[in-house]
Amino acid sequence: MTTDKADQAIARADRVMQQLDERGGAVRDAARRERQRLNAGLGRAVTRAGIAVGVISLATIIIGMIVPIGMFGFLAAVGLAVGVAALLLVGGNKEIAAPNVTPDLPNGQMVQRFDSYLFRARRALPAPAQAELDQLSAALPALRQTLERVPELDPSAQDARRLMSSHLPGLIDRYLHVPPPYRNERDGEGVSVDQRLVEALSAGRQALTEISEKLARADLAAFETQGRFIQSRYKDEAID
Repeated sequence: MTTDKADQAIARADRVMQQLDERGGAVRDAARRERQRLNAGLGRAVTRAGIAVGVISLATIIIGMIVPIGMFGFLAAVGLAVGVAALLLVGGNKEIAAPNVTPDLPNGQMVQRFDSYLFRARRALPAPAQAELDQLSAALPALRQTLERVPELDPSAQDARRLMSSHLPGLIDRYLHVPPPYRNERDGEGVSVDQRLVEALSAGRQALTEISEKLARADLAAFETQGRFIQSRYKDEAID
């Protein structure tokens, strides 16, 4: 009996540690993807700032060749270039940091924006909701790969886009609007705000998983059809 209890305790501990390892891996992967997005966005902002400074410098040189601008004019041009560069860099950082999911993005970019939104919203949510986000975030790279090949007007893609652009972000935003002291209160069904959040996130995650599986099965069926066609068309033909 003691041995059985010890084995059960060890097995339970193994399951807990495995879940923690899986969650840790999902969080690390999400952080890595977010760093890649931030670095790409910063690079674009620096490029825009460099182009703006170059244009202002060229304009200053041309104007100086036509009309002497003097030291004050030169300093004004330098100040203008610095100001424009700062605005572009700050504006670029704000654009990168904003967890904005718009419905008019291509499918691949939609998934990236949604992934970034989940990463930024994660810390503000309770631990059970974070676990749901971790599972959802871990499935997004495969979903992105699938959706990138699907037209935006595909019904399954439209369902996924609505979940990522409106339903799930709206759920999280509404949760964050609820004052913390009220999040443990139970509604008419006996469910607290935190529990409702976890259940809704789980439902959304399952819906996206089903959409991804449906699209993957469609790709598999298309592959099988193409394979059977080639076999039936060329199997018995002699190749000279």
